[in-house]
Parts: sequence; C-alpha cells; structure tokens
Amino acid sequence: MDIVELMERSKDAVTVKRVFGEPIRHGDVVVIPVARVVQGGGGGQGQGKREKGEEGSGGGGGFGLGASPAGVFVVKDGEVRWQPAVDVNRIVVGGQVVAVVLLLTLRAIFGRRRRRR
Repeated sequence: MDIVELMERSKDAVTVKRVFGEPIRHGDVVVIPVARVVQGGGGGQGQGKREKGEEGSGGGGGFGLGASPAGVFVVKDGEVRWQPAVDVNRIVVGGQVVAVVLLLTLRAIFGRRRRRR
C-alpha cells in the first residue's frame, strides 16, 4: 500500500457517524450521543547509501484515530439541551497537579522564612 492510498483510506475513516451516534429513543425523549474524534497520519520515504556503499531505500506510513465521549444532545418536547460528559479521571489528575504545585509553593515559602531567621 502506498502513502496516497493510505491517506485516501484515512479520509474514509472519519465520518459524521463517528462523531454523532445513532439517536436513542425512550418514550418522548431522544438522546443523541456526541464524541470528540481526532485523527492523524503521516508517512515518508527515503533512499541513500548504507555503510558498505550499497544503495538502499525505505518507506513507511501510519494512521491513528482516537475518540472520547463529549456529551449528549437531549431532545424533549421540542427543546434541545446539551449535557456534557464528565471525565472524572481528568478531574482527579487536575486536582493532583494543583495539590503538588501548592505543596511545592508552600515548601519554597516556608524554606525562605527559615533561612531568614
């Protein structure tokens, strides 16, 4: 497979259906799931001489696709409401980073006060 073919296939992989899921109906409520979709791809090729003077060439390529929940649209009685998805892991990691920065700041402040005495 050459790089041009890889890029053509990557365009086919990202569609609206990957972002907006199938609507879910429950009574008079319709829920439409939404995801964040990120894609990336790249490739390259080259040629040159090896250590023994032999000619060599090579090439390669790759493609990646990632998705995470963003939230849902809720349609009820003709009104649309957005409900974001809450990523608890991101909140916990953010809290830990803030706590570490706070502790290091306090350590630096109290360390300076001890040296002044």
